[in-house]
Amino acid sequence: MTSFQSTLGEDAGIAEELAESQRAISIAEFFEKNKHMLGFDSGARGLVTAVKEAVDNALDATEEAGIKPDISVEIRESGDYYTLIVEDNGPGITKEQIPKVFGKLLYGSRFHAREQSRGQQGIGISAAVLYSQLTSGKPAKVTSRTQGDSAAQYFELIIDTDTNEPEIQVEHELAPGESDLSPTHGTRIEVEMEANMRARQQLHDYVKHTAVVNPHARLVLDEPGLDEPLRYERVEGAGLPDETEEIRPHPHGVELGTLIKMLSRTESYSVSGFLQEEFTRVGAKTADKILNNFRDRHFGREMGWSVPDTDETDLDAAITDAVANKGADATATFAERVGDTLRNRERTTHFELGDIVDTVANDIESEFDVTFGDTVRENAVEAAWDILVTDRTADLYALVDDATSTRKDDETVHGLAERVAEKFDSSAAHRATKKQVREYVDRSADLLVSDDVSFGDTARENVTESLWEVMRTVPDDVPKVRDVADDRDTASELLEGMREADILAPPTNCLSPITDELVEAGLRKEYDADFYAAATRDAEVHGGDPFIVEAGIAYGGDLQSEGSVDLLRFANRVPLVYQRGACATTDVVKRIGWRNYGLDQPGGSGMPKGPAVIMVHVASTNVPFTSESKDALANIPEIEDEIELAIREASRELKSYLNKRRSMQKRRKKQDVLGRILPEMADKLAEVTKQDRPNIDGALARIMNNVSVEREVADDTVTLAVENHSDRTEQPDITDIVTAEPTDVPDDATVVDLDGEWFVKWNPSVSAGETAELTYTVTSDASFDINVDGVETEKLTVNT
Repeated sequence: MTSFQSTLGEDAGIAEELAESQRAISIAEFFEKNKHMLGFDSGARGLVTAVKEAVDNALDATEEAGIKPDISVEIRESGDYYTLIVEDNGPGITKEQIPKVFGKLLYGSRFHAREQSRGQQGIGISAAVLYSQLTSGKPAKVTSRTQGDSAAQYFELIIDTDTNEPEIQVEHELAPGESDLSPTHGTRIEVEMEANMRARQQLHDYVKHTAVVNPHARLVLDEPGLDEPLRYERVEGAGLPDETEEIRPHPHGVELGTLIKMLSRTESYSVSGFLQEEFTRVGAKTADKILNNFRDRHFGREMGWSVPDTDETDLDAAITDAVANKGADATATFAERVGDTLRNRERTTHFELGDIVDTVANDIESEFDVTFGDTVRENAVEAAWDILVTDRTADLYALVDDATSTRKDDETVHGLAERVAEKFDSSAAHRATKKQVREYVDRSADLLVSDDVSFGDTARENVTESLWEVMRTVPDDVPKVRDVADDRDTASELLEGMREADILAPPTNCLSPITDELVEAGLRKEYDADFYAAATRDAEVHGGDPFIVEAGIAYGGDLQSEGSVDLLRFANRVPLVYQRGACATTDVVKRIGWRNYGLDQPGGSGMPKGPAVIMVHVASTNVPFTSESKDALANIPEIEDEIELAIREASRELKSYLNKRRSMQKRRKKQDVLGRILPEMADKLAEVTKQDRPNIDGALARIMNNVSVEREVADDTVTLAVENHSDRTEQPDITDIVTAEPTDVPDDATVVDLDGEWFVKWNPSVSAGETAELTYTVTSDASFDINVDGVETEKLTVNT
């Protein structure tokens, strides 16, 4: 029991006492006590998180301004604390915005924007400022110069946690040369915090991985203990990411509360206009689809009936009797045309009957110069409708029979059709929602259930679907926007109609994937490996938000061969350093069968082992993180499926590479053995037969199905011969380096003179089992050196 609770009840008005103790808290005050939620749960992790938030801000700012990022990160020891300084070459921040950007949580420009960005909530950098002031008690120092300004703005500020507002302690303008900021433009933030370097490896990983997925950026990291700063240069030729465009929400991605809020705020008067103005991928045709779905739920559909299979004159006579004082010829023609139209239709609903009567009546008015008023038309509709609904059981029998199993006898099917048909009498126009149709079926089936007859859920659902398919959507005018906004149930029906409609996926110009070429380039820049592969998937949608998954793999070379592979996780070009075990990406990697792709995986599950790096990047307008610290992806099935497909796509190339490498290793081993045995066999054969030693120069190539390249020099004539013993066409790229100028070189070869040496270049295409020759002339004192590319070393035999 708290001290406050122990005093309750001593006086009257307990509720009033409780009310006096209650107050609202600011978001800053909340995170002051829950800083671990933002990734500042220890000194080691806090430093890494602060670096991450500052660098992410710098990357976003520079890219939005169309500037290739140059970002420096410096960490200094300051007594019992560490000072973090991050500087960028971005466009700078205006004087009015600096305090809000760095001194106010949940302040930013990207929270409501549906486009890819690193920062989304407006928390990151201000959270680093908050952590700094909580642990060191010192203000953040911010210097910024905008493009075109010579002077820089300097602030020292903290966050007032009671109000979540910046508290400025120092503010002044710095003339050129008075600040440590670069002389052009950019922003520099300096914060002092309680921290340590125990997470040095995680810090280095973050900066290195940032360089991998941002090949257009140049990063510099300087910290205590380094002899010189770590530099990560940008990939040559790497341009800025494609510029993204903000998109409107997708109809499949909104929830009921959001829809009601949008309805109440829109300036559109009609629901169709609202859908087309407020949502992406909704044009006039798509809006009509949604509205028809909405009508089905709000008004219901109408059941149509056919003309009974009786004397045809009954229908015409009934219509004739309903029309009075229009002249015999006009009345007869009207009744006949309406009757013929109905008899030629398989089914007709009440509203369709009204349209038919109106159309025919208008024609008769023109032909006979008579008037068919509303009353006459209504009478004709009701007369014809009474005829149409006289044999409803027969109309429904075929539908019920087709939808139920053959084990139902005719009596049971007839009984169900009869009872369901009766239920439509509850509406004059035989109108019902799908939910009501299911109720009709359930109530009718329950009356027939016995020891010998059963109607399971599947049969009932099939009958419901069969009936619903032949019912017609009504053309009633939908409610206006304000009416929908004021009625939760009506808004819910509209939302269901939106979700049911088949709508194109959101446009992907709001996303900027790295691309598989730059993923591979980033891996090559930072990892010395033998093999690289990358894959970029097509865009998919989760909750109305588009996303793209990319994967990359590096293998072999200088990569660590012991232990598990190195998994790099990214979201919107930001490395995810912590909470690897809680991340959907890790879960996907663990459940893939890596033995199929040539990697070791003890037990057939879990993280694979071997000298490999696996990289996964998810780009989205709304990345589903597990917490505010943005360290792990949530387990969303649609995203997990795409992660797996991207990894498998890149892994198939790894599998081909490893299979080929193993094949080449076996081939090399066999070739080495033959290379030792053949000379011994030739010597032994010569010894036994007492004859000359046989020429075995081409034997190895023939046995190994190799490509053989031989040079023969006879006097001044040089002949290069390529024999293809393999089972496919080969195109070796041959360069014969000669110390004397060659002449009489055929047209299919070229000669390049380079500092007294001549390079004879030849690139023949040699079919399987064929031989190609090149002949040229050179002085007899020339020397030669040959180089052959385009054929794997293990498949090549050179005899020169």
